[in-house]
Amino acid sequence: MEQWLNFIQQIGFPIFVSFYLLHRLETKLEAIHNALVSLKVK
Repeated sequence: MEQWLNFIQQIGFPIFVSFYLLHRLETKLEAIHNALVSLKVK
C-alpha cells in the first residue's frame, strides 16, 4: 500500500485515476475481443 501512495504522490492523483481507468477498460476490451473471436470461430 505504501508503494501505491508514493506512486500517487509522485505523479498526481488525476494521472493515477486515468491509468487505473485505462487498465480496467483494457481488460474489458480484451474480453469483448475474445467473445467476438469465439463467435466468429463457431
